[in-house]
Amino acid sequence: MKRLLSLAASLAAVLTNPALAREVTDFTLDNGMQVVVIEDHRAPVVVNMVWYRVGAADEASGKSGIAHFFEHLMFKATDELESGELSRIVEANGGSDNAFTSQDYTAYFQRVAADRLELMMQMEADRMRDLTLTEEEVATERNVILEERATRTDSDPGALFREQMNAAAYLNHPYGVPIIGWRHEIEQLDYADALSFYRTYYAPNNAIAVIAGDVDPEEVRALAEKYYGVLEPSPDLPERARPQEPPQLAERRLSFSDPRVGRPYLVRRYQAPERDPGDQETAAALVYLAEILGGEGATSVLGRALQFENPKAVFTSAGYRGTSLDDASFSLVAAPVDGISLEEMEAAMDAVIAGFFETGIDPEQFSRLKMQLRASEIYEQDNVQTLADEYGRSLTSGLTLEDVAAWPDVLQAVTEEEVMEAARMVFDRRRSVTGFVRPENGEMTQ
Repeated sequence: MKRLLSLAASLAAVLTNPALAREVTDFTLDNGMQVVVIEDHRAPVVVNMVWYRVGAADEASGKSGIAHFFEHLMFKATDELESGELSRIVEANGGSDNAFTSQDYTAYFQRVAADRLELMMQMEADRMRDLTLTEEEVATERNVILEERATRTDSDPGALFREQMNAAAYLNHPYGVPIIGWRHEIEQLDYADALSFYRTYYAPNNAIAVIAGDVDPEEVRALAEKYYGVLEPSPDLPERARPQEPPQLAERRLSFSDPRVGRPYLVRRYQAPERDPGDQETAAALVYLAEILGGEGATSVLGRALQFENPKAVFTSAGYRGTSLDDASFSLVAAPVDGISLEEMEAAMDAVIAGFFETGIDPEQFSRLKMQLRASEIYEQDNVQTLADEYGRSLTSGLTLEDVAAWPDVLQAVTEEEVMEAARMVFDRRRSVTGFVRPENGEMTQ
């Protein structure tokens, strides 16, 4: 109770702090580029992000990895900058920069002093349309990607298992293809592939600029028109029409073994809806369901039952991330204690889930979660990079500014019955994939 009262007092203080109010402005340039400005004048810092509506799931068949590959190539030379010079300039100006690729988007960002924003926008506009790639650079960077795959995927049994789980979960949708790409297809990517991808997707009418920090919207508009507004849009921008999944009619199961696995564990993933424009209620209910079932070990349904009351697991969790362009997934994870097999672990997990459907949600836990989620949403407003990231991920995944603004209230409006209804909808074994991960000899290694 003391912890709950402390959290309530902290939350009340945050809610009454006018410094945390955010002004969000957006506009669209004549060439189709959207610009979002999030004002935060407490520190002379700005985060400049450019998001492209293209990710691994938009790649042509047989060209897996090209979206991530091109993320690397965007740091090469332009008609104004030498290869690697953009990052050196950011560092010289006291900032940091990076980029990342997902199934649904590719993003580039810099965090710098606010008075360096113009320089950042100038360089981003330069590489959006004026990269000067060479065949030698493409070949060299392809080797870098292959080494990255060897280090981060091929050498990591967990990463290899996740690839197999994804491939089993999606028979037709490109979410089943790894973001980094299949090795045999990466090896075939060449200069022509890179140039075609660049000319098709890297255009202002396929980009969103998100600028968060100590900025003035009208000044940002002037800079955006000066640097981005003069860029030609792509006339052949393809529609984001992806192959969709056929109905899943039967449960899928796989067993993965590798001598590098330290402790066996199981993962079950169910098909689940994503956040849709104007329709985020089910996704919000699934956020609560994940926290109720597998959030904190001592208070979650799975953790309390399997780790504390009748210890059979060293770890349990549940997860849901609904910000995606197409259907998402809901996952359960459990790692048994010594002497408990994965089959026994699965049976125990299923028994707990069945019991949850019988007893329902603890009202006190639900009330506590509502307050924690509200506090979390508010505290995230305190980081301009987190804000810029939230808007970019949402907009490139098909949501609108109105959806982003409404999300905290949608979360607070969720009822216990809506969470149970979402659980009944999702937990259909016919629409699941279950994976067992074991050491190659079937025993736990030390």
